[in-house]
Amino acid sequence: MYKISVIGAGNVGGLAALRLVSLGMGEVMLVDKLKGFAHAKELDLKDSQVLLKQDYPIIGTDDFSLIKDSGIVVITAGLARRPDMTREDLLAKNVEIIKDVSLNVKKFCPEAIVVVVSNPVDILTYAALKLTGIKQTKVFGMGISLDASRFANLIAEELKVSPNVIETVVIGSHGEGMLPLARLTKIKGVELLKFIDTQKVEELVKMTTGRGAQIVSLFGSGSAYVAPSAAIADIVKAIIKDEKRVIGVSCYLNGEYGLKDVYLGTPARIGKNGIEQIIELELNQEEKEALSKSAQLTSKHIENIRKSLN
Repeated sequence: MYKISVIGAGNVGGLAALRLVSLGMGEVMLVDKLKGFAHAKELDLKDSQVLLKQDYPIIGTDDFSLIKDSGIVVITAGLARRPDMTREDLLAKNVEIIKDVSLNVKKFCPEAIVVVVSNPVDILTYAALKLTGIKQTKVFGMGISLDASRFANLIAEELKVSPNVIETVVIGSHGEGMLPLARLTKIKGVELLKFIDTQKVEELVKMTTGRGAQIVSLFGSGSAYVAPSAAIADIVKAIIKDEKRVIGVSCYLNGEYGLKDVYLGTPARIGKNGIEQIIELELNQEEKEALSKSAQLTSKHIENIRKSLN
């Protein structure tokens, strides 16, 4: 049975674990350093098995050694974002958490595919790459697939259509530097700009960029977890089923888009080996400049944490 370890048993990790066992993706090891917390989630999930007529192969633990031989490690551990915080504000605290997790991954399952979810995801994925020593095609971040889903949902609400007929494209950082690309977004194969004028598109782009912060503000304490957990399950499924499907993830760029040594969101073909191809979109000059700006901001934060990765 395929072994998947989910590090961090909070709202995102706990619900992701439920989705994965419900989909029959394999055995899930749910790990949290808070003693008893992951085990409580395990018991709660197992107590629903009979009611839902399902079988949940899941273990909750605070023992990192139990992630040994995992094929996939999903990292959700980290402090939750508060209304007064940007994703970047989380950096100093969460980089220490990602360091501890990454060193355990290196020790117990150095061949695993690592999917980072913790925010700020592009920067922490870079940290995980350097600390685990795993090759870059097997270390990537979840982020812009969620942003693309949010963009599609907002467009669907505006046009009163199903979000499932909308193909959105979002690139860049998962945060204030994300770039929802209206020019490449289509509804049943027809360009979005055929349906909505540029002013309304700009409003929807702004709403997409601020969607995460809006949810944080409304919660008051905590952040989104239902949609992120669905994005995690989608990525893990593509890996285990070797779907070779194009999904927006945070990839290590080494020349793509003219950018080097930085993680940014871009479409990529995902299969059993992790990232099997980075899809380099044909951007216009304005989009190239915006992506370069997003990369510069991410690189600046990476530089700030570089010493802590040694």
